[in-house]
Amino acid sequence: MQENYKKLLTYAYNIVGSYEDARDLVQDVLEKYIALDKTSIRHESNFLIKSTINHAINFKTRQSKKEVFGEWLPEPVSFENADTRLIKDETASYTMLVLFEHLNPKERATFILKEGFNYSHAEIAELLEISTENSRQLLSRANKQLKGGKFLPQKQHSSIHTETLGKYQAALAQGNIRELEHLLVSDIKLNADGGTKVQVVKGTEMGKTATATLLVYVQQQFLLDKEFTFQFFNHQPAICFWENNKLHNCHILQLDNDGLIQEIYSVVDPEKLKNITKLSRM
Repeated sequence: MQENYKKLLTYAYNIVGSYEDARDLVQDVLEKYIALDKTSIRHESNFLIKSTINHAINFKTRQSKKEVFGEWLPEPVSFENADTRLIKDETASYTMLVLFEHLNPKERATFILKEGFNYSHAEIAELLEISTENSRQLLSRANKQLKGGKFLPQKQHSSIHTETLGKYQAALAQGNIRELEHLLVSDIKLNADGGTKVQVVKGTEMGKTATATLLVYVQQQFLLDKEFTFQFFNHQPAICFWENNKLHNCHILQLDNDGLIQEIYSVVDPEKLKNITKLSRM
């Protein structure tokens, strides 16, 4: 049941984008399963997977996103955290979880099952109770929306991540806008999630100079002299800013093959940050 739990949690998290909600969904599925008459259930694992996936799809369909400051971003997870009970190689990258928000729940589930778990269209059809042709159509629509994005990021040497994070932190601390510009691609995108409590700028593509200027302003106004740690969330490098063991902000980066920053996901939402605070610092 322990291995089943990790797999079910991984399915649910990929679909809903929230570790806390995924945990609640899986718990609900397991509690209902315990109370069931199991005489007609031939394969426990398949039954639980199907129940979890459909429960997660229904949850995502019903879920009305809160009005938040900035843009709603998924809850990041760290595989270095012993409390994170996800299967690392079957958990989507952070960038992909953000892109999943442009899909409807069934498109999202179909893409995850096909690209993340290598299910056939026949298996997806059985799980989602649709036709194989419908499964193919859902995957095609998802791929068009995701523009060729991959479930897991292309593997990069950890030295690239460390080097870019070091230069990024140094440029922020020094307020060096020009050095920051050298670390960013020309069409850099900045996305920020302040939840319902913290006002942030809505995510947009502003260009290198405007993005670097905004980052330095935020650093000097809100993050100056705060302790920082380098982390990895959902396979991507990140820098976290702390004060008195309280996490104030987390920047998750998407890098290109040259180590330049393509996207910055700034998580400021206190509800999301409280779970990250449990991390063992690297």
